[in-house]
Amino acid sequence: MVSLWGSKNNQEEQDEDQENGRPTTSTSQTDTPRQSEEANERSRLLPPPDRRGYLSPDDPAVSPYNLWSVRALRWFEIIFLVITFLWWVLLLVSIFVSPPRFNSRGSGFFDFSFTSLTIGNLLVGLIFFAVPSSAMSILSMSISVLLLIDMIIILAVPQIRVEEGWVGIASVVWAALIALYNVITNRTVKWGKAEEEERLTGRQETRRTLKEWLAILLATVIMVLYVIIVILLTAVLVLRSRDATLAAPGERYLVDGDKYRVHVACEGNQTFYKDGSPKPTVLLEGGYMPVFDSMEDWVYDARKNGTIDRYCWWDRPGLAWSENAPSPHSAGMSAGALSEALAIRGEEGPFILVGAGIGGIYTRIFSARNVRNIAGIMLIDALHEDLLYRVSSPGRGFVLWGRGIISPLGLDRLSGALFKHRTKEDRVYGKSAYQGGKFIKNKLQENLVADSLTKSEVKSATNIQQPEVPLVVITSGRHIKTDDVWEEKQKALTKITDNLLGWEIVQKAPSEEVWRVKEGRDALEHWLGKLYSYRMKTKSEEEQ
Repeated sequence: MVSLWGSKNNQEEQDEDQENGRPTTSTSQTDTPRQSEEANERSRLLPPPDRRGYLSPDDPAVSPYNLWSVRALRWFEIIFLVITFLWWVLLLVSIFVSPPRFNSRGSGFFDFSFTSLTIGNLLVGLIFFAVPSSAMSILSMSISVLLLIDMIIILAVPQIRVEEGWVGIASVVWAALIALYNVITNRTVKWGKAEEEERLTGRQETRRTLKEWLAILLATVIMVLYVIIVILLTAVLVLRSRDATLAAPGERYLVDGDKYRVHVACEGNQTFYKDGSPKPTVLLEGGYMPVFDSMEDWVYDARKNGTIDRYCWWDRPGLAWSENAPSPHSAGMSAGALSEALAIRGEEGPFILVGAGIGGIYTRIFSARNVRNIAGIMLIDALHEDLLYRVSSPGRGFVLWGRGIISPLGLDRLSGALFKHRTKEDRVYGKSAYQGGKFIKNKLQENLVADSLTKSEVKSATNIQQPEVPLVVITSGRHIKTDDVWEEKQKALTKITDNLLGWEIVQKAPSEEVWRVKEGRDALEHWLGKLYSYRMKTKSEEEQ
């Protein structure tokens, strides 16, 4: 083997000595030529002679790559990196266009985060393959253990298991296996390096060059960052498992071919007119935030005050207790999901629709698709379709995508839980709900199709809308003052039917959330009562 590196073997040296007339020596004599000489002062000061046939430790031929097992491990690492990258690309595409059975119903971006971590882990393993260290082995093992804990949490909590689905489970299992594989690779390369140094140089090299020390330092810093990332992922999963214990006020129903579940809740009992026909049920459609934390309170008071008898509300896909829908997802698709959930629940209407902010878009589409069951419409500082380009701006979409990518780290949610005492109610439907990946994905889906599919759907709904449906428009005065075109577009909303009961501008009310001030709550309850009594009055006239 040594002869491969250019050293002469003993037989060749003996043949050369015979040709030159020199006496030949045996192998033992060649290895230690000075053993037979008497030691003197000079010879004792000289270092022992090098053994013939060994290479210098600095020779490039002294490499763990000489071992086929080490080379095989490296090739496997490259193959794993290619497979993981293809999976990463598929997950990235699925955020925008979900392949069949590839939708994460509630995790938001966790599967993408686990796969991104796996790619980083593999790149570190490949870049620093030839400089193994104990630190890398320990850190890789720590990552593997933490990912194993993540896998256990996902599988043990039923709601998280459903939300992650097979895609999320496969992603975390693959991440844990790759981390363990890196531990095995690091130890094998370390062993192979020592083995080749012993065989080719006669000893194991304990020195490291400055370049190697810098490489080990850099690899250690990166791996420490990876450990921190996995710790954060694990902490957020613990929060999610805690949030999963919060019971939903209503029921969740599988819709769209059982692809995801939406949450529908109702308050009050169904009441009837004298002729046996049902009185209308108020159906709430929230704006930016979930209904339960925003507009449900004032409608609850309206029922307690006897203004209405019954109301229902739902969470759009991705909000509060509802799961994420596959991408792309438009307002019309949400309206279809609501219709399906109400049918499963047995709600037949008629409905008085109340929509706030962008929820007004969803309300109008639902009204046009259920013309026989609509008893009235109330729009609360609702968005006009001509302004959907604001929701669909590329800059907003990029920010939402960036927030979604880092959302599994839970930097804001964890700090809120630790230092601001945010509760699971805050995270599911309250003031911290906007921080979750599920919520962010809902807003990103809204952004992607707002000025295309959704705008087309609401334009069609305007043409289909029944002209006799009673309509009330409530507008925020503060919103008018800060937006030059808002009043004009609110006026346009008063013409979506031919039966406008009233348009009121609440001067001190904040944008969209008119109910946040007493003046706004009073106006909303007053006009809701008008809608409700209008329907009742019509029924009485029919009886007469």
